[in-house]
Amino acid sequence: MRQPTGRFDFSHPPQAPLRRAVFLDKDGTLVENVPYNVDPAKLRFTPKAIEGLKLLLDQGYLLFIITNQSGLARGLFTRADFARLQAALTGLLLEQGIAITDVYLCPHAPPAEKLGPGCLCRKPSPGMLHQAATAHRIDLSRSWMIGDILDDVEAGRRAGCRSVLMDVGNETEWRMSPLREPQVRAKTLLEAAEAILATELVNRPDDANSPNGDPVLFGLVPPQPGLLGLPL
Repeated sequence: MRQPTGRFDFSHPPQAPLRRAVFLDKDGTLVENVPYNVDPAKLRFTPKAIEGLKLLLDQGYLLFIITNQSGLARGLFTRADFARLQAALTGLLLEQGIAITDVYLCPHAPPAEKLGPGCLCRKPSPGMLHQAATAHRIDLSRSWMIGDILDDVEAGRRAGCRSVLMDVGNETEWRMSPLREPQVRAKTLLEAAEAILATELVNRPDDANSPNGDPVLFGLVPPQPGLLGLPL
């Protein structure tokens, strides 16, 4: 065992603490869903998106965009096309005082289409969230994934995050499993942000009433029987 010497050792400076983050799906969550769009002129933020993101930033969350872009595998647009769209999108957000820490995309098609090798990045796989967590020192257990379909929810939960479903009608299959059950449902990003902050206030890791660290649903988002294990 190393004995204390009374001298400080600066050869191994302490690492900064892990940060909290919110991972945002792009199409249908952050911006209105226009299939395979790479035209910056068609970008439209979803209702209350700017207000919700500002609220999260004010509370110290880093913001990431996590997006499947199978149009690349399908040959519908190029990486340069998407880079222009990304620059336009992040620029519009910066004009509102909102900084996106990083953007992660999966360029692969769904496995069933067999347009290339399988991957670990396409949601519902958690690969993009793991990449972000490693690169930016994110505490996934204190972070959230927000998306408009259950594949987003599953990706977040498989990564160790909590998840919000933007329940705006974009999920059509409703293939349910424990990993596809969101802790929160919301209609807008502002509702999602308010629910996240409410959850953090009352459901801390040392909360004796929540030994598993599972968040609860709040009045802002009416409780969903299926999420609570009750009969539908």
